[in-house]
Amino acid sequence: MVDVNASWRDTAREAKLGPFNVVAFLPLVLFLFSISWTTFSILIATLILLQVLEYFGFSPATFMRFFRSKIAGKRRLASPWWM
Repeated sequence: MVDVNASWRDTAREAKLGPFNVVAFLPLVLFLFSISWTTFSILIATLILLQVLEYFGFSPATFMRFFRSKIAGKRRLASPWWM
């Protein structure tokens, strides 16, 4: 059923199924194909990590950009190092 009150602005929202981000379902599928304590612990660790990121206001893509900028450091070179 189509929601007639939905706005085009809702198209930019991240995909969620319940309280969990869609990224969390990759370990879930892995767990369902190979049921073991190891895959269960990977699933739980991933869910906890994503919930902590969401608590601090990060989506997985935003956190990766933030992490990459922290690794790169404050100094940005205007020309490549090999020139």
